[in-house]
Amino acid sequence: MGRGVKNWTCEDVIVAPSLLAADFGRVAEETSRAINSGGDWMHLDVMDGHFVDNISFGPAMVETVHATNDVFLDVHLMIERPEHYVPRFVKAGADSITVHVEEEAKHEVAATLEMIREAGVKAGLALNPATPLDAVLPYLGQIDLLLCMTVVPGFGGQAFMEEVLPKVSQAAAWRSERGLAYHIEVDGGVDTRTAVLCRDAGANVLVAGSSTFKAPDMAAAISTIRG
Repeated sequence: MGRGVKNWTCEDVIVAPSLLAADFGRVAEETSRAINSGGDWMHLDVMDGHFVDNISFGPAMVETVHATNDVFLDVHLMIERPEHYVPRFVKAGADSITVHVEEEAKHEVAATLEMIREAGVKAGLALNPATPLDAVLPYLGQIDLLLCMTVVPGFGGQAFMEEVLPKVSQAAAWRSERGLAYHIEVDGGVDTRTAVLCRDAGANVLVAGSSTFKAPDMAAAISTIRG
């Protein structure tokens, strides 16, 4: 339902509330609350207990959100062998699918990105805080989104890692130098304070979990995060 709602560009500042911080007993209502509070995308973190030491949800959750709300679904696969599952997430309604560049994800990165784009879905590439930014260089021409994790992935509520910000700035410089148009997304510890640092560094997609869903006033929090 969310596909084609808006032609988002890297000039837009996009706030993507993270479903991981929502009340799983009220997924449809929580998604609606995020949208009505000004959320632009919904960010869905898929974890398999192997690539990261946690398990979250799979295609059925994506399908539930897709069926009940009209919103762009930003699906982040923190899993091994993502190419095996891409068709299931496409069918479930993902608008963007992000996979990891690290060897531990156990896939051919270029082939997986091609598979995602051929399915008519936006292709994203993520890297963990410890991964050098150079790891994504060969793939910049294949992606619609670059996700710089600002926490060690796997669990919500961690402290923001400011040492990742130079990667964001370099990614923005590469984008400009090469005439590319990928979004730069940050995920982890993003709140009303750290969002300013992220935007200043060049990020335009801000994933925010606890700082939106747990805020006393979700709309005010999203507005401040957007800046």
